[in-house]
Amino acid sequence: MLYLVATPIGNLGDISLRALEILRAVDYIASEDTRKTGRLLKHFEIDKPQVAFHEHNEQKTVPKIMRLLETGHSVAVVSNAGTPGISDPGFTLVREARRRDLPYTMIPGPSAVVMAVVLSGLPTHAFTFRGFAPRKSGKRQRFMAVDQDSPHTLVFYESPYRLKAFLADALVVFGDREAAVANELTKLYEGVVDGRISELIAHFEENEPRGEYVVVISGTDS
Repeated sequence: MLYLVATPIGNLGDISLRALEILRAVDYIASEDTRKTGRLLKHFEIDKPQVAFHEHNEQKTVPKIMRLLETGHSVAVVSNAGTPGISDPGFTLVREARRRDLPYTMIPGPSAVVMAVVLSGLPTHAFTFRGFAPRKSGKRQRFMAVDQDSPHTLVFYESPYRLKAFLADALVVFGDREAAVANELTKLYEGVVDGRISELIAHFEENEPRGEYVVVISGTDS
């Protein structure tokens, strides 16, 4: 059986009882980063062999995991934080498991996307998750422009190193819409800053970004 297991995005107390049950029961754990997963497993006193599975070795590792499944072994897939397959490796395994008619399921849990949308105060009845934008400004603006006229709330991931440039491009593409920026979700210094995009730009000119960010921008109907 293949299990996609959601893990905490910050606070280890958010792991589910079912996730722990599965991690203790499987034969192997496929990890985006074996060192980070190792710390999680050690915290919960779980000792299992790990297989490195990340975006740079997917083509090589997917067949390896399929062979484990086909020979009767169970495998849990985890990312560094949150839900496997959401801006992290995972969907290729599901697609291949489907193709080979192998059983699979997901153990749900924490999601930075959902948490950020709820905390933003922006409409939650419909939203579009876009993940990470391209690194270069021109490509980033074209990436954003796809949703320029979308009525739905828009959600992006961004690193602290590109957040200010991201917001500058967002102002160009979307205009001065209502938005919110969330970071360090579930952690000690969790924070959400909201306001117009121009106000967020001013905020981060005075407060250097740190940690991983989720940017939520209102749609045209907001």
